[in-house]
Amino acid sequence: MKTRAEREHDRRTLRQKISVRKILNILFSRMVIIGVLILLQLAFLMALLVLLEGQFVYTYPILVVLSAAVSVWVVAGEKNPAYKLTWVLLITVMPVFGGLFYLMFGNQRTPDGLKARVEQFYESTIRQVGRDPACQARLAGENENLGTESAYIENVSGFPVWDGTDGEYYPIGEAFFEALKEELKKAEKFIFLEYFILQEGLMWDSVLDILKKKAAAGVEVRVLYDDVGTLNKLPGNYRSTLEKAGIRTAVFNPFRPHLNMAMNYRDHRKITVIDGNVGFCGGINLADEYINAYERFGHWKDTAVLLRGKAVWNLTLMFLMMWQFTTTVENDIDRYRPTDDRPGRGFVQPFGDSPLDNKNVSENAYMQILNRANKYVYMTTPYLILDNEMVTALTIAAQSGIDVRIITPAIPDKWYVHIVTRSFYAQLIRAGVRIYEYTPGFIHAKMFCSDDEVAIVGTANMDYRSFYLHFECGVVFYQQEMARSVKEDILQTLQVCRPVTLEEMESLPLPRRLLAKLLRLVAPLM
Repeated sequence: MKTRAEREHDRRTLRQKISVRKILNILFSRMVIIGVLILLQLAFLMALLVLLEGQFVYTYPILVVLSAAVSVWVVAGEKNPAYKLTWVLLITVMPVFGGLFYLMFGNQRTPDGLKARVEQFYESTIRQVGRDPACQARLAGENENLGTESAYIENVSGFPVWDGTDGEYYPIGEAFFEALKEELKKAEKFIFLEYFILQEGLMWDSVLDILKKKAAAGVEVRVLYDDVGTLNKLPGNYRSTLEKAGIRTAVFNPFRPHLNMAMNYRDHRKITVIDGNVGFCGGINLADEYINAYERFGHWKDTAVLLRGKAVWNLTLMFLMMWQFTTTVENDIDRYRPTDDRPGRGFVQPFGDSPLDNKNVSENAYMQILNRANKYVYMTTPYLILDNEMVTALTIAAQSGIDVRIITPAIPDKWYVHIVTRSFYAQLIRAGVRIYEYTPGFIHAKMFCSDDEVAIVGTANMDYRSFYLHFECGVVFYQQEMARSVKEDILQTLQVCRPVTLEEMESLPLPRRLLAKLLRLVAPLM
């Protein structure tokens, strides 16, 4: 029988071993290893620059001419003006090496091979949509403005509008979680999941338990997740773990220790498809903070929608397109078509958005709603980092007498992003836009609704990364009860929000305002 002192010594030794193990796990984690390799590349780059400095008298005129030429190239390009302004400013501040930095880090031109792959997979999949022109005509006949919005999304993204679809709205992650589990248990043919973040814990472990049972029962189960989104949340060999359980798995754009702009292209979508007849979409990833199983930034407010019927086909095609792009394995698409036709009222249009085609479908869909609103436009977003086009659209809507309201978080997940978000408040408030912050915590929902007639629930934040660098998706509801459900939820959410005033923004300490302006200059690069 050990003495009390011996037992205390054993406990202390065990705690020390656990601490050492945790430190070792962190030091040898994939994120740290990749970070160290990137730092080594940066160090090599800096050493090269120092070497060039030794030949300064010869290299100086060449590098200055290169920077000037790059500045002209940037200004004459087709990129967003804010993005161009940021890089021209950086090149001006660093006239010797600024041009080199842009060529290495700022050139977002899609490589020809990658572009060809995207076009190939897009064409091979999207031509099998089987759109119903009569549906589009009916929507346009009932409401010309909504018909124009729908036509734009279809013409640019390739995803048509559908009738015959029912929808359910989930105003909080916990409700979505319960519905997701119930629907997964009903799967008989196949399950597709595509998410930016998976993380071991109550939510994902519960879902995974269902997926394993379904795979064992012969249901086809596929999981696609983003490598950066899960970088510090899943073990490095997690794909093989899922494969051993009978779950076909793909990892989007594996993160490599390269100083390469292609690493910025991330799959930010959240899609579940079950048997082709049931689909989920929204802002909710499969991790515990999304269902408030543990608290990170106060109460986490997020939303999702469930679709039943013909419009699920668009979500299915989005998943198969991304799967084909990631694995280069072609799919027999016809076997995944929906068989359910629901008597839903109104029209539904799920759509995808890609950073590789220079078509900002999500941002333009938002702006079309703003441009065609008659009474109100309400929106929620965790980040508000806007380009000039979106600022103009919000300003014109508010100055035209439209009730424009935006809800953002009171408790941020990234302090520097929140500073940039708040830097837009004063300008928008002066134009008549009403800004609110969600006081219980962090609002992650990405929603637009207007005039009780149209609503979008999806994955695209109102920031540069979502509009220009991420693969995103969303669902537009036209003349549906869903539009009113979104409005009612936003109005209820406003009850626990605080309005932001112009006086508050103008009375911020000078250092904070200067920091906001500085960060806003580089906002397009965040």
